[in-house]
Amino acid sequence: MALLELRDVTKTFSVRGRTVHALRGVDLDLDTARTLALVGESGSGKSTLGRVVAGLHGATSGTATFGGFDLLGSWDRERRRSVQMVFQHPYQSLDPRWTVDRILREPLARLSGTRGAAAGTRVAELLDLVGLPATMRTRLPGELSGGQQQRVAIARALAPAPDLVVLDEPTSGLDQSVRGRVVALLRDLQQSTQAAYLFITHDISVVRQIADEVVVMHQGLVVERGGTAAVLDTPREDYTRALLAAVPVADPRRRARRLPGSTSGPGTTPAPATPHDEEIAR
Repeated sequence: MALLELRDVTKTFSVRGRTVHALRGVDLDLDTARTLALVGESGSGKSTLGRVVAGLHGATSGTATFGGFDLLGSWDRERRRSVQMVFQHPYQSLDPRWTVDRILREPLARLSGTRGAAAGTRVAELLDLVGLPATMRTRLPGELSGGQQQRVAIARALAPAPDLVVLDEPTSGLDQSVRGRVVALLRDLQQSTQAAYLFITHDISVVRQIADEVVVMHQGLVVERGGTAAVLDTPREDYTRALLAAVPVADPRRRARRLPGSTSGPGTTPAPATPHDEEIAR
């Protein structure tokens, strides 16, 4: 049995008197120490799916189990310890009034019951784990760079030793060199922690570096799934071809290997979701 199993998961929102279908019968499996990337344009439902898995949204229907417990039921402390999330914008998810030390102690106290000297030792371990110096403990988030903030956010997610980490666009807004270091960090951390990653992104280059499998989403539906190389190099679906054709490619040899036959035409963006879907089903 997979660590994470979703079957026929749907999620609807009521927006200005009408129903928006953010997820439409999603099936998904993820095993320990594996990375599954969710890709798709804005409005595809990938962030909504991540939030359902992380317990931030309830599903409208379907089943979702993680390590044998029901993700769609009530969450106790153990469940919250086991599933953590890294958000897209660390400066919005880190309390600007708290030092790094307090940010990292909070999940230790609440989810692991670790306090005092033991918590201090764990904070030092976490900072070392994500490659930050001990001097960062007294800093506020506003005193850190974007890459440093994201490392703190990753350390916070890892603090209670989760089995699954949902990463929602964790490299968005970072420059290319910092992005590469964060991806390398996540790969190394997965080897040491054996955590599973649900990695939500629009950045195909990052997907190639970190994902074992890829799920392509469009308007709340899973349209394609498979191993990373298979999906990105030999996609079966027209939508996936159009999505990949819309990604800028610097290497002219790879540009020449673009697959033809997309219903959207080569180099064009797939048909967008409706405006309200775009707003709600991120």
